[in-house]
Amino acid sequence: MTVSSDYTPPTDPLDILHHDAQLLVVNKPHGLLSVPGRGEHLADCLLSRLQAVFPEALLVHRLDRDTSGVMVFGVTPHAQRHLSMQFEKRSAKKAYVARVDGRLEPRSGTVDLPLIVDWPNRPRQMVCHDTGKEAVTDWRVMKYEDTATRVRLTPKTGRSHQLRVHMLSLGHAILGDPLYAEGGALDHPRMMLHAEELRIKHPDSGESMKFRVKAPF
Repeated sequence: MTVSSDYTPPTDPLDILHHDAQLLVVNKPHGLLSVPGRGEHLADCLLSRLQAVFPEALLVHRLDRDTSGVMVFGVTPHAQRHLSMQFEKRSAKKAYVARVDGRLEPRSGTVDLPLIVDWPNRPRQMVCHDTGKEAVTDWRVMKYEDTATRVRLTPKTGRSHQLRVHMLSLGHAILGDPLYAEGGALDHPRMMLHAEELRIKHPDSGESMKFRVKAPF
């Protein structure tokens, strides 16, 4: 399954969390691509919307189309390099909130399963112990619901679809996930995955900064 031509991104106004001479931090709505897809119909994305207002905005990292939450952009090439290195060296800390299908037990744990693209079914990813890249996710149950679990996810690596595949590997797909959920777990108004918190160091001062947006579900 790929992002199809029925792409109808939300029309929410930009939600700017922070802006200074080096950083631009925003709350990305679900359903909006981080960067342009292939084809004119997939040109609308968070990056292009930001650059229409802040022409100097530069990409540092991405969130999946159906994931909402905190994203940081560089405002200068120096900031972009500095922030990108923080993500590469894993000093940038991310925390997500998800609602997953069923009752996730035990209440906390770690998934350490290497991931690689599932080429015949791309953009799907899959676990592969032979050729996959290291992928590690810590989880902690926040609340048990009737037929679901609210969980805090802390990725130690930044692989594509990492949280989605790791939850699936535990037998608890993220609710509303258009690629990995099935049956009743798929029947939700959006994918229940939100990048709630991001911790970085300011590219100029080195000051630790934390940005947080509560999950909208």
